[in-house]
Order: sequence, then structure tokens, then C-alpha cells
Amino acid sequence: MHVLCGLPAGIMHLFVRTGWMGYAVGLALVAVVSLFVSFVERYAHLANISMLYLVAVIVVAVAFGSGPAVMTSVAAFLAFNFFFIQPTHTFTASDPAEWIALFLFLLTAITTGQLAAALRQRARQAEQREREAIVLYDIVRLMSEPDLDHALHAVAERLRRELGLAAVAIDVASIDGPATAADGDPEALRLTRLLAREPAQLLGRGASPTATRRGAPGRWIRTVPPRPFGEMRSATHDRLHVVPVRTQDRQLGTLVLVRPSDTQRFTAADDRLLSAVAVQLGVAVERARLRAEATDAEVLRRTDELKTALLNAVSHDLRTPLASIIASAGSLLQEDVTWTRRERREFAEAIEQEARRLNQIVGNLLDLSRIEAGSLRPERGWYDLGALVDDVLGRLRATTIQHPLVIDIPEDLAPVPLDYVQVDQVLSNLIENASKHTPPGTEIRISARRANGEVQVEVADRGPGIPPAALAHLFEPFYRVDRIGPRPRGTGLGLAVARGLVQAHGGRIWIENRPGGGSRFIFTLPLVIPDVAPTAAKGESP
Repeated sequence: MHVLCGLPAGIMHLFVRTGWMGYAVGLALVAVVSLFVSFVERYAHLANISMLYLVAVIVVAVAFGSGPAVMTSVAAFLAFNFFFIQPTHTFTASDPAEWIALFLFLLTAITTGQLAAALRQRARQAEQREREAIVLYDIVRLMSEPDLDHALHAVAERLRRELGLAAVAIDVASIDGPATAADGDPEALRLTRLLAREPAQLLGRGASPTATRRGAPGRWIRTVPPRPFGEMRSATHDRLHVVPVRTQDRQLGTLVLVRPSDTQRFTAADDRLLSAVAVQLGVAVERARLRAEATDAEVLRRTDELKTALLNAVSHDLRTPLASIIASAGSLLQEDVTWTRRERREFAEAIEQEARRLNQIVGNLLDLSRIEAGSLRPERGWYDLGALVDDVLGRLRATTIQHPLVIDIPEDLAPVPLDYVQVDQVLSNLIENASKHTPPGTEIRISARRANGEVQVEVADRGPGIPPAALAHLFEPFYRVDRIGPRPRGTGLGLAVARGLVQAHGGRIWIENRPGGGSRFIFTLPLVIPDVAPTAAKGESP
């Protein structure tokens, strides 16, 4: 009885797809095992020595997969039959029981090989899933950056390194216009730029309609005229891999990948990874668009609020001193009334006081506009902080006349680098705010001390304090605390200007309620002059 063996078409397909290496190693291992068994059989006859062939099958299955394992099983079956089953050196068996043993061996070898190959495949899939999870995590982390262009460049670099590509180009439509990023070999990037100039491309990239509808990767398949590309050939186009970047309802752009050579191919796992990356890119771009729209809406809302508050300030806070000036001036101009020298002086002082108030309001408005525009730059010099406080209190004597003042500034406090006019304005606004919102006769305390490379200045009062709900808004322009009783005059600009001026110096400003009643405004000034003066920023707390 002879055995005629042939390989099925499916096995031949596996043979070609996997490559020659696995099959060659399988045949080599079968030959080595056959030589070893032949050597052992010279000295001792072992009943289950054929199990050594299973070791070869398992090794090939784990290393190369299912196809080489099947080939190794068949080769082991033939080798064992040819060399060790009587009569030897033929493909026959004298005992029918030998045939049963041979086919059981073949079945065991194939089954063992397939199980080992399946375990290998699952291990590789687990590794691939882990790799995909790590890459997607990195992509999500990179795309969380507010700067979309920088995030796209980081994603392109990460993909190129992960997949070993020649180049990666990302082209998406953002709310600010087209956003592009590329990373890789200059020649490969030149290819993507040339393709981007082709008007027939979908969004400047060669995604096929099928790939676009599916939102899946697609290979470059369109015939390219030779004129725009010169020396490039169709083999170059095979190196391209295009993945649409889209949301549920529209396409945002494309992800173009260039392989190092036309012999390298993307696997199904690579396609799956790239599709997931494209989805994350689309989500990130859409999220950036929504964030920008929300920011624009918030800016418009705040602008409307500022306009409304400014109109209220102009209609009320500017009209009041103007009315007082007009009334005092009109009284002085009455020819039918004889005013005493003292009365005329009172009218003149009222005009001067209201004019100063108008000047302060206009100055605060101008300072606030410069702060909001980020154009405020301190002109620093080294000044004595105690002398500066004395100048401010001297100018505000009429405002603070009803409050006891306590000055706690060490005489040995070193000069501080500051813009004299701007810090004068900060102290003026804080002290005037304290005098306006505290009952007459209550103490106002101004102190300063050096700590941690900065000077900390404090203006404390014994007024009603600040409601907790208002603490977070007190430095906002035009914000005024609602209180029971008469409302002090003011535009709500003084604290906002003070915050902007302090932050322009690189300092901080905040407010705290004092135990026993009252509040204290604290601001800091750095003792080191920075090389570049910082721009005014939004409010902060310590």
C-alpha cells in the first residue's frame, strides 16, 4: 500500500503568503529530528520517540504560524513513515496498526500545530491591541493641546515613528482655516506637496470615493499625468496611503502616509489603527472648533456686558460730577447774587473735586483699555515704598480724613523695582476703595513686608467685609457689590485697574476677609526685574 500526498490549494496559498522562511525552517527541523531519531534508534528502541517531531511542529507554529506548521506536520508524517516504519525507505506499512498510528500522529501533529499557531496569533493580537491603545492614548493626549498646529505636528511625528514611515502629512479644515502638518523625509514630503496641488484631488489628497464614504483607508489608485510629477512613476504612487479625517456628517481633511518603499505594505492592524487615529483627529478638530465658538460667544457676551456697564457708567457716574460742576459754575456766574469769599471758595473746591473725579474715571477707563489690549508696560525704577505711600496719602487726605490711618512699613525695607505712577495708581485705588466702603471712624491700615523674593503690600480695613459670592468677581471690570443701604459712588473700575497694573509688574493681587470684620487687599511685587515685562493677564488668586 502506497501513500500519495499532495498539498491543497489553501495550504499553497498560506505557503506563498507567509514566505519561504517558515517552510524552510520546518523542513530543516524535520531533517534534524530525523537524524537524531536515527542515531538513537541504533542503540535503543523507544516506543514514543516520534513525539520529538511534535516539538518541531510546535516550534514552527509558534514562530511562523499555521501554514508552516501544517507543512511541518505533513513532512514529519512522511519522514517518520519513510525512515522508521517497516519496511523502511518506502511509503508503505506492513502492519495496518502502523497506519492507524501514523494517521493519529499526523492528526495530533496538525492539531497541536494549529493550537500553538492560534495561541501565537492571539498573543500577537493582544500585543497589537496594546500597541493600538498606547498609540491612541498618545494621540488623544497630543490632540488635547490648545494649539492645533502644534498638536498636528506632534501627531504626524508620532505616527511616522510608530509605523516606520517615510513621511506623514495631515491636512484638515479648522475654524481658523486650513491646518496642515507634515513630518518625514524631504523627498517623501515633496511627493505629498505635489499631490496637494492636483485640483482633482478630494480636499487636496487622493482618497478614493469608496474610502471617503467608508471613512476607511484607501490606496492611491488614480492615474497621475506625467507632467506635474516629472520623474515619479506609478511605483511611487503605490507608496501612498490615504485615510479620510471626518466627523459623522462631513469630511474635515485627510491623513496621508508615505511608505519607505513600494514593497512594504500596511497590515489590517495598521489600517485599523489609522482609521482610529483619523477618528480621533476628527473629534479633536471638531472639539477645537466648538471650543473656539464657545470662546467667541463668551467674548461677545463679555463685550456686551462691558458695553452695557460702560454706558451705565457714562450715563450715571460721569453725569453726576458734570451736573455738580455745572451747578457750581452756574452759581458763581449769577450776577444777581453776592457770594462771600468763603462761598466762592466752596464752589471752586467743589468744581475742582468733581473735575478730579472725572479725571480719575477717564484715567481708569484708559488704563483698562490698555490692560485689555495687553499694551501696558511698566517703566521700572528703584523706589522707596514708604515714600510712595506717603505721597499717595497726602494726595488722598480729603478722601481719608474720616478714617484713622496706620502705616506699618519697616524703615529698613530696601527699594523696590516698580513703575512709580502705576503703583501709585494701585495704592490710590485700594485706599480710596477702603475709605468709600467703610464706616467713618474705622481704621485703615497700610503695611508692607518682604517675603520669598517679593514685597507684599496690604491695605486692610474694618468695614462690613466682602460677601463670599462676590470674592471671585470683585476684580472684574464694572463689578460692584450689592449692599443694603446707600450705595457709594464709583464705576467699579478701580479694582480691575489695580489688578491689571499689578499683574503687569509680574505680581499677584487678591482679597481676604479679616477675622472680626473687614477685608484686606494684598498685592505682591517681585524684587527682580524680569528681562521681558509680562503682559497683563486675567485675574488670579494666590
